Amino acid sequence: MTNPTNFEVIILGGSYSGLSAAMALGRALRNVLIIDSGLPCNRQTPHSHNFITQDGQPPKEISMLAKQQVEKYETVKFHNGLATSGRKTENGFEITTQTGEQFTAKKLIFATGVKDNLPDIHGLAACWGISVIHCPYCHGYEVKGAKTGILANGNFAFHYAQLIRNWSKDLTIFTNGKSTLTPEQTDKINQHHIPIIEKEIAYLKHENGQVQQIVFKDNTTFEVTAIYSRPDFEQHCKIPETLGCELTEQGLLKIDPFQKTTVANIFACGDNSSPLRAVAHAVAAGNMAGAVVNNTMTEEEFGVF
Repeated sequence: MTNPTNFEVIILGGSYSGLSAAMALGRALRNVLIIDSGLPCNRQTPHSHNFITQDGQPPKEISMLAKQQVEKYETVKFHNGLATSGRKTENGFEITTQTGEQFTAKKLIFATGVKDNLPDIHGLAACWGISVIHCPYCHGYEVKGAKTGILANGNFAFHYAQLIRNWSKDLTIFTNGKSTLTPEQTDKINQHHIPIIEKEIAYLKHENGQVQQIVFKDNTTFEVTAIYSRPDFEQHCKIPETLGCELTEQGLLKIDPFQKTTVANIFACGDNSSPLRAVAHAVAAGNMAGAVVNNTMTEEEFGVF
């Protein structure tokens, strides 16, 4: 009789990347468990873009359809919960959830995403993913030509100024305090007639997440339709680090081209290991992770290793 808590592969995270990995493994007849807490980082975003065949669909609808399709594969199981700890065992790994359930597997795939640490500006969180956005490839077309703010400083502000100018020439940089742009960067931005405002921001005036004005601490205001922001982030799940997985200088899980982390039999895919935070890329990375894990297991079973 099969042990209901023992699996060949545990996937932590059941959004786009995790479901994509699960589909590849389910089709390979692998015994898989997906552990997911049901809180994807784009849950406020009304529409997903730049993913062929799904352009403009609500993210939740994409993930619901993906889950329905993965559920058809009988060897893939789901557990609704939050994984809180993991440890190495003689035969692989043990994962414990917040409510005390324990599951074991030979391989782990982390598709756990990252947590955005949003600036402490009232109203920004309500607008995040709606009119305060991070990726012009995902959302820029919908606000092309609009009066657009860049909430960033230093190198990020300079990079955004170059990139977003392709979508809108009506740009203003808001550094929310003293600018840390270099003199050379400032000169180049000025050459392109992009204002730099160093006032500290008090709050964003918005309606149902649609930003209308930036209100500064001196009570002056600035009207905008969209704001690009790239906040700091941290790993949503700390288990990979406790198991010894290395991070990059940017705070992402360090992986090779085959989604392998620096710890044997642990893989990662999606936002937690790539700066390309897009649904299409997450799906592709998950598909790669699932295929590589299955291939690794077939080689082990065949005696190649």
